[in-house]
Amino acid sequence: MRLKDKVAIVTGSTSGMGRATALLFAREGAKVVVTGRNEERAKAVVDQIKSEGFEAIYVIVDTSKIEDIQTLVDKTLEAYGTVDILFNNAGALSITPLQDVTLEEWNNVFNVNVTSALVLVQKVAPIMKKKGKGVIINTVSVASFAAHHGFAAYIASKHAMAGLSKSMAWELGPEIRVNAIAPGLIHTAMVDSIGGPSSLQGMIDNCPLKRVGQPEDIANVALFLATDDSSFIDGQIIKVDGGFEI
Repeated sequence: MRLKDKVAIVTGSTSGMGRATALLFAREGAKVVVTGRNEERAKAVVDQIKSEGFEAIYVIVDTSKIEDIQTLVDKTLEAYGTVDILFNNAGALSITPLQDVTLEEWNNVFNVNVTSALVLVQKVAPIMKKKGKGVIINTVSVASFAAHHGFAAYIASKHAMAGLSKSMAWELGPEIRVNAIAPGLIHTAMVDSIGGPSSLQGMIDNCPLKRVGQPEDIANVALFLATDDSSFIDGQIIKVDGGFEI
């Protein structure tokens, strides 16, 4: 119960890495706020958490719509009165080549992957500062360190999120620690939407561990960063990629 009585917001937690993290945080004693756009999936996550004897609520949020962020914070404070942990995990993928990216697609990817995290941190950081302690975890990507053909908007947004995470760490300490997780190839619905792991065989072949990661691999690192076990880790981007970016 390493997160006993902590209140944790996990964005994008109706599936994949976010869902695995929400479940793990709850099992470690946190009161979890599950978010996503699909109410059926959100309710299913909360129902599972409650069936195991733990505490959670869900708030339907479209992180491409910045106005939804205030609703998320309001509902969290209404239910639990505070925020101790924020995991900015919601993400949007773009596989449109550079010359074909529309401004609408570009803005949507940046709103979900970067701007929503900025706005949410601006709203919860004062709560954490007043308490004298808080943890923020951001999801970046191995795409934060390199470029690949056909992912211009996604790669630019993840580079931006990596830099923003470091800026957050500098500006929000000493009360708040901020770190980021950079997943490699993790088997999620996002990966399935582009053909599944087999469509990214090159990443598997170029990974020393020669396998696809699972959402629980990310959740375990998020738990470590959320606890005092990582109390002297700040402003870091931890690669969870099977060695792909060695």
